[in-house]
Amino acid sequence: MPIVIDEVVISVEVGNQESGGGATPVPALQDKQALVSECVERVLEILRERKEA
Repeated sequence: MPIVIDEVVISVEVGNQESGGGATPVPALQDKQALVSECVERVLEILRERKEA
């Protein structure tokens, strides 16, 4: 019997001191905007793939 995975949820905490994360400076606004932009592009790509399937 095949197994179908509909959704995978991954959560990440950046800069967690307890898990050994270093004290990194907060990224500049431009870096944050680039990161958000990349995330939006990836989400839209996933949605397009789901729509095609």
